[in-house]
Amino acid sequence: MTREAIFERLVTLIREQRQDSSLDVTPHMSLKDDLGVDSIELVEFIINIEDDFNIEIPDDEVDNMTSMEDLLDYLQGKLNK
Repeated sequence: MTREAIFERLVTLIREQRQDSSLDVTPHMSLKDDLGVDSIELVEFIINIEDDFNIEIPDDEVDNMTSMEDLLDYLQGKLNK
């Protein structure tokens, strides 16, 4: 799966979760500061990602994910093994 395709799926998921289809999302955005994702929403977002991509993300990996780019890097590595 290409990096662009992964990012587009992430954007769709975050827009659905935030209930804002026009939300402007870039890879460099902070989940907390730019997108307003709190700790509970992050857990929900990770669960949605796991379901959508059919993977499991360990909790210690989630702790290192602070931006959309962090998620994108992780998913690209995981999906393209």
